[in-house]
Amino acid sequence: MTSDTTATDAAAQPAPELAGQPPVWQRRLRRFGYPVRSQGDVRARLVPAFPEPSGRLWAVFGAGPDAAVRLARWSGWAGPLLVTLFAGVLRFWNLGSPRKVIFDETYYPKDAWSLLQYGYEGTWAKNANDALVGHPPQLLLSPEHSYVVHPPMGKWLIALGEWAFGMNPFGWRFMVALLGTLSVLLVCRIGRRMMRSTALGCLAGTLLAVDGLHFVMSRTALLDLIVMFWVVAAFGALLVDRDRTRARLAAALPLGPDYVARPDEKVGDRLRLGWRPWRIVAGLCLGLSAATKWNGLYYLAAFALMAVLWDVAARRTAGARRPFRSALRRDVLPAFGATVVVALATYLASWSGWIATKGGYYRDWATTPDGRTGGWTWLPDWLRSLWHYQTEVYSFHTGLTTPHTYQSNPWSWLVLGRPVSYFYEDPKAGQDGCTAAEGCAREVLALGTPLLWWAACFALLYVLYRWLFKRDWRAGAIVCGVAAGYLPWFLYQERTIFLFYAVVFVPFLCLALAMMIGAIIGPPGSAERRRTIGAVGAGVLVLLIVWNFIYFHPLYTGMPIPKSAWHHRMWFDTWV
Repeated sequence: MTSDTTATDAAAQPAPELAGQPPVWQRRLRRFGYPVRSQGDVRARLVPAFPEPSGRLWAVFGAGPDAAVRLARWSGWAGPLLVTLFAGVLRFWNLGSPRKVIFDETYYPKDAWSLLQYGYEGTWAKNANDALVGHPPQLLLSPEHSYVVHPPMGKWLIALGEWAFGMNPFGWRFMVALLGTLSVLLVCRIGRRMMRSTALGCLAGTLLAVDGLHFVMSRTALLDLIVMFWVVAAFGALLVDRDRTRARLAAALPLGPDYVARPDEKVGDRLRLGWRPWRIVAGLCLGLSAATKWNGLYYLAAFALMAVLWDVAARRTAGARRPFRSALRRDVLPAFGATVVVALATYLASWSGWIATKGGYYRDWATTPDGRTGGWTWLPDWLRSLWHYQTEVYSFHTGLTTPHTYQSNPWSWLVLGRPVSYFYEDPKAGQDGCTAAEGCAREVLALGTPLLWWAACFALLYVLYRWLFKRDWRAGAIVCGVAAGYLPWFLYQERTIFLFYAVVFVPFLCLALAMMIGAIIGPPGSAERRRTIGAVGAGVLVLLIVWNFIYFHPLYTGMPIPKSAWHHRMWFDTWV
């Protein structure tokens, strides 16, 4: 009888979690540095405030107290704009050099010009590249359709530069350089919002500005940097949506007697989050990325899932007892409509030129005998023709195994195992600006700044640690951005792929590195000696990365340098 009573009493005791103790999994993660969050004011956990700007730096330069505070507040935009100006000067300086059609510029600028003329991709003569940069230039284009394997959105953007400045190297590179410059501004602001630090945000943007791969891709009329721009824009829109949504939850929470907001089950489980325009903006940007190249679809899937998980976490913090079920009932369907549906509609709209005209490749396939005998004949002919075109393109991409001199396996990308040479010439002394008696080399090499990328490898390990063991959502978001752009390529081990595809996730590498450098400097409140040593170490690392970019700059721009200097920059045999 006694034993039965004891058992009953024990069963009636609350579980440790219910008695105010953290769950078992949290206690186990403490040994790895996992911080158990206090309940405190839930509003501060939902939307951490930006630190109040300090005017001490401006006071050093002689600004009065009030002026110093105002300048510190303006730095949230002034700092990113200065970094963007720096990036723009680098990218637009001598943008028309080399005055050649380099690497895959043999495809996209010509397709872009054809879109301006016909609304679809026409056919160019075999000697069109030389004719384009001849004296005078010639446009050897005919309206006969050609088979292209990428959607038209990126080429329409390239066409804007050609429409404004003409069919010349500056014209076809202009829009890519502009988007590359604007992506630096986006990364500055994204880093500031994520890390609640203008300095770290500007640092992330500066790192992107001096990355060699991003720099080269910003000065070359290829599609991958355009994909990157729309991906970063979508990521930034989702961050704004995250902050605004969590602020809405925080505002709905009841206040206790001490005027501190506490978790509330009704708010967490039942509150409808309402109109979310920034999520629609994200869906639009993700659709534009996929309408440039199909690898944007991986970001659509990854970011849509990440956004829903953010909603789950927000509802849990607000007090939801069943946050997954609440998000499933109230958030998943609107999220699907705002991202996936909007993205697919955007993708379809990008084909408007092909749809509105009659000369495009496979445009009239549905009216051929093969098209009439297929299924879904009740759909419009243009839609069935477009679907057939997409299936043919998919077969092309998955079956592309033709060997290429500069192809590389994704395992080697992060360590820059095999960069891609876009352009190479070896002028003799007295030719093309060469002043060296031994002769010169001119090359445009799609190579990331080595020290930046190698440091970013350690930064990725750091953000993985912060995500897995410290449950830091910022680290998880950065990991998501890298994984969505990197991991899918491992599914195509036999396909012909190149290092420059990695430019899509370079901004997330820079954010990871900025986050690690922030940890090196130390959190606010650390001992002065700790912060000083950390700042010196971080400063040395950043200066080395900038120096490394300057050292390789001639290889990024096609400047003539002595052959011996070119050989000194070939650090590995696989770079030749």
